[in-house]
Parts: sequence; C-alpha cells; structure tokens
Amino acid sequence: MGQTLTGLLTSVRAIAGRPGTPAQSRPGGGPDQALLAALRLCGDHLSALAAAGPLTDARRTRLIASIGALTTACSTPGADAFDALLRTGQQALDSGGEAEARLALALADEATALRARSKGAWRLRGNALDALGRGEEAITAYERHLALQQNTAASRDVERRIATLRAAGDRIDEALTLFRADTGADTGADTRADTGASGAAARLSRRLPAAEARAAFTDLVRLRTAEHGAGDPAVRRLAALYAEHRRLSDRDPVADPLLGGAEPIGVPGLRRLVAGRTVCLVADTPRTAEQEQRPGSPLAALIEGYDLVVRCDEARHTAPAARTDLHACTLRGDTPWKDPRWDRRAGARLVFGDPLPHWRLALRSRLVPGAQDRVGDATLRRPLHDPALLGEEAGAGPASTAYTVLRLLDFLGTPARVDLIGFEGPAALSPREREWVGTRTANTDDTAVRITLR
Repeated sequence: MGQTLTGLLTSVRAIAGRPGTPAQSRPGGGPDQALLAALRLCGDHLSALAAAGPLTDARRTRLIASIGALTTACSTPGADAFDALLRTGQQALDSGGEAEARLALALADEATALRARSKGAWRLRGNALDALGRGEEAITAYERHLALQQNTAASRDVERRIATLRAAGDRIDEALTLFRADTGADTGADTRADTGASGAAARLSRRLPAAEARAAFTDLVRLRTAEHGAGDPAVRRLAALYAEHRRLSDRDPVADPLLGGAEPIGVPGLRRLVAGRTVCLVADTPRTAEQEQRPGSPLAALIEGYDLVVRCDEARHTAPAARTDLHACTLRGDTPWKDPRWDRRAGARLVFGDPLPHWRLALRSRLVPGAQDRVGDATLRRPLHDPALLGEEAGAGPASTAYTVLRLLDFLGTPARVDLIGFEGPAALSPREREWVGTRTANTDDTAVRITLR
C-alpha cells in the first residue's frame, strides 16, 4: 500500500500541481479549476496519510481508492469527474475521522462551485457540516438540497435531520431564556472571562460547534446545580433541557415513524431491564436448535426457565417462533443497511455498529414496525470502545456479538445470573473471548456454561 499511495500522490501532483503552482494541461483544455483544486486537496490528504505510517483502516483504504478513481477521471477526456468528486467526498465522510470530514466539506465546497444546482453536492456539504458539529450551517445546506430535490420520499431523512438540529438548538435557546429570567443577566454581554454560570451562559449558543456547545451547556448545568441545588425548579428544568439536547445530539427524535413505535432505551433502561433477573445467551447452532425444538426436551425446559433469553445476529438454525427477549446484532460490511430486515419478534433489540451515520441508516432501513418493543439507542451502539462504558482500545480486532453482550452485562452488573447455552464448541468464541469467559466460569455442565459476573 505504501508504494501505491506514493504512486497515487505522484499522479495527483502531476495533474493538479501543488498549491500555488500551475497544473499540468491536458488535451481539450483540461479539467475545471474547481476540480483541480479538489484534487490538490486530495493530494494534501494523501500526503498526511503517507506521513502517518502504514494504513490499517479499511475505510481509509477505500478513500484512497476513491481518490484514485477521481484522479483517473480528471485525466481522462470525456470522463464524468463530477460524480467521482461526489463519491470521493462521501467516502471521506464515511471514513469517520475529523480530518476526513474536513476533506469532505472542502470537496463539497468545490462541487457546489462547479454545479450550484447539484442536490447531491448540497447534501454532501450538509452531511459534512453535520459531522463536524456545525449544525446551523448544516441546516442551510440541507435546505438548499431540499429546494432542488423533487423526490419527496428521498427528502424525508434530510427533513428529519433538519428537525433534529433545530430541536437541539431550541433547547439551548430555552436554557438561555430560563437563565435570563432567573437571574436577570444579559447573556449577550461580554462575560467570557467569567468562570461562573454567567460565563458559561455567555459562551453557550446554538451557533457553536456541537462539542463546544455541549461543553458550555454542561458547565452551565453544573454551576447552576452547585449554586441552587438539584431540587430547585429552574435547575430541574435546565437539567431536563440539557438531557434532551444530549439525546438529540446522538440520534434523531423518538417520533421517527421508522422505529415502528418502539421505545428507545439507553444504558439506564437496559440496566433496569436486566436487574435481578436470570439471563441466558443461546447459541444459534444446529444441535442447540434441534434440542430446543424437541417437545419436552431438557434443554427447552432449561431455556424456558430463564427470565431473559438473548439471541445474537441472524438466526440460521433457530426456529422462527423461538422465544427471544433480547436480540443483539453487530453491523458488518460496507453497507450494513442493505442486509436483511430484523423481522423476528424480540422484546428488545440492540444494534452494535460504527460509524454513527451507518448505524442510523441501518436502523431506519432494517427495523420492522411491531417486531420489537424497545430499541437500544446510540449510547449502546459501541459498548466495548465507548469511553463512557468499557472504553477498550479498538486494536484487539472485531468482537463477536455474544462477547459484546457478555461484556456489557458484566459492566452493568445487575443480572442475578448469566449463562451461555450452546457455546461449548471451539468455533463459538475466539481464543481471547473464551479466555475471558473461562476466568468467570462458576460451573459447567453438558448444556450450559455458568458465569458469575463480578
């Protein structure tokens, strides 16, 4: 990949030149200057990737391939380089990093300069601004996209996102209005040097990048709680606005009809769901499925005796009507939203996946209305790597869904007991996962591995 990256960077520089230098001409007048500017931006990004060392991220590898396709289009007379430009911008956005989001925004700017009436270019710009936390600017770009989009069905996702961003901003406005009414303070005054609540309120604005707004909002709630106590009515309302703002920052409103009326649950809700209950994770193996379906079998009676039955991923052997109180699955592949829909009945469904836009799209595309009563929210989408939960390093390789569920239940610490059923084969868990299970095994028999959680 090192030689490929170096060769591609050489090609980009040969076509687009370096910043401040003339680009190489080609027959037919060469590509538009905006395309050359976009290609130079890609060259700068490639240079940064080359300096960072060996590439191990598959998403960045796909971005490099997309830049290669754009380079070829820019050097080929008659090729449609504009579509290649949009694809490269979207691939940069899908890579998930802040630097890649900035590249996507820069490419979107060049795309809108090339074709001011391209709905794809304006949506890419809105998505990039959204990823960078610049919500108010994202709304403007999304509205330009909607003004050009004639397909009503294709507009719904964008309309929902605009509504979410506006709702998050409205929570900030209401919090500032509440602060002014309670203190008589002028939050527009220059009190940025003030380290108290007035300073936090002065820093807070719906036009701030999301991370800065979140930090200022957090400071305001913390300081007002310290001043007046959690029982103060104004403080309680401020805390409720803060909670709503954080929820809206992570996901779209609950009223999204594609959730099919399911109730979203986060970490507190899941902790309450499993508290004091016996839980079993049942493997989807031919042997386990055959025994479970056999009338009067000991295994069927064993499973039926648990308070919560958990199954993972797509069922290949388990009977369609098999009891499932909690279904967990992990999104895999480049386009997880195109995989089969989750139509098997489950009391609650947890979906693990990253990046956040892919996770959102998969939920909207694959959830079946009425097939679940609860859906895990964004706080539960990556429990192994979320600093607020387990916070493990991502370099240990992909984890199985069953292992992710076990670690999450171990972290919650509230189930009365957690057993594995049908995981006795060597292929059921990886060596690392099996080692973790082995250190916590309290009892083993022919049908279940008993695990005592700490």
